[in-house]
Amino acid sequence: MMNMSNSLVWFRRDLRAFDHAALHRALTSSNRVYCVFVYDSDILDRLPRDDRRVRFIHASLASLDAELRRLGGFLIVRQGRPLEVIPALATELGVDAVLVCTDYEPDAVERDARMKDRLGADGRTFQSCKDQVIFEQDEVLTLAKGPFSVFTPYKNAWLKRLAAMPETLAAYPVDPYAQAFAPPPGPPALPSLADIGFEAGEPPLPAGMEGAEELFERFVSHMADYGRARDFPAEDGTSRLSTHLRFGTTSIRHLVRTARQMAENGAGGAGAPVWLSELIWRDFYSMILARNPQLVTQSFKPAFDVLAWESGDEAEELFAAWCEGRTGYPLVDAAMAQLNRTGFMHNRLRMVTASFLTKDLGIDWRRGERYFALKLNDYELASNNGGWQWAASTGCDAQPWFRIFNPVAQSQRFDAHGEFIREWVPALERLSSKEIHAPWLVDTGVLADKGVVLGRDYPMPVVDHDVARKRTLERFAVVKKASS
Repeated sequence: MMNMSNSLVWFRRDLRAFDHAALHRALTSSNRVYCVFVYDSDILDRLPRDDRRVRFIHASLASLDAELRRLGGFLIVRQGRPLEVIPALATELGVDAVLVCTDYEPDAVERDARMKDRLGADGRTFQSCKDQVIFEQDEVLTLAKGPFSVFTPYKNAWLKRLAAMPETLAAYPVDPYAQAFAPPPGPPALPSLADIGFEAGEPPLPAGMEGAEELFERFVSHMADYGRARDFPAEDGTSRLSTHLRFGTTSIRHLVRTARQMAENGAGGAGAPVWLSELIWRDFYSMILARNPQLVTQSFKPAFDVLAWESGDEAEELFAAWCEGRTGYPLVDAAMAQLNRTGFMHNRLRMVTASFLTKDLGIDWRRGERYFALKLNDYELASNNGGWQWAASTGCDAQPWFRIFNPVAQSQRFDAHGEFIREWVPALERLSSKEIHAPWLVDTGVLADKGVVLGRDYPMPVVDHDVARKRTLERFAVVKKASS
């Protein structure tokens, strides 16, 4: 490792000051280390002014700056285009190198390649460190040294590699090397939300490193029940850490270490290996996207790009009904209401709503993926793209196209008593546990006695599921014929 007199750590989706690969490398190889975060104007300009994720980032930056100051450093915060801001700041500070944690999304890969060239022209190095995944795209391969496209064998190989290389989970300490931080020039001077052009407000969930640890400690206490509870949206059975993973306010190594230890010593019961498996899915989808950047706009299985999705005025009306949670299918509408109001959606409901859009309404998965990108607090391109292509049957290791979720059966199975539906669709709160899943099948007099008139208080179904299922089978049969 080269010695650098001064270096600049550019924080992006790694907003923490512990177990941080790039920060550790800078501190252990530099005389002086500066830290910066750039509000990317090209990204911010596309967002609504009340975007919840910006509030989360803003609060997390305050947490990061506070921790860096405790260690003796500070956080520089700028706004603009990184390709202009970072080289200018590097010149201003007189650093020899800019260090980052690797980002695998196609746009980020292109940006970082350009950044490396620009800094190189100034005589500076650009160093990228693996941090947001356990294994990168070329680290877990088949026996033939090729990439996996099915999750279970990938998971088995992933676990085998980790068992052979347990040092992969070793933390990158920061505190012992804190003397290398450039001292703060004065009191904190972080920009306000208004300063960067956004509305003031609280983050959508506990933010920063402290928020991540608070959620993790709470989850660990009931991890044993995760395998069961994770499927029921009315229960608080998930970790709620996906947003923290997205923005790096927690460390993936920290989470995997804990899950693995709890699985091995039995403290996590049956839930620990299931949750570990979910963390491995994240690596899997990251690998898939890194190796196949075309997936942003194309199907993993090229044959499925010939599918004729619905279009025209009727399709636009159906898409709007789906977005706004007025499809007439209570579980779908409750899920979309929660997403629109909070930015959170339970994983089971992501599958249900995605299946409904693509298989019941026949609308292109890319439209749903883009809507989730706009709304989800934890939006992460690789996982979101992978999940949508799974539901649409166009992706790797996807749901077979002839298996189509029945939204009523899903509701009856995973929200049997209608608790989740009642919370998010209050118009149906007086319906019984039997009636609430398909109110159009309930006698109109019974509904009226409970304050519900379909078409006024709650919509009639926008499609008949059985009819839609037949259309979907016909739609995908084209692919079957083409490949036979």
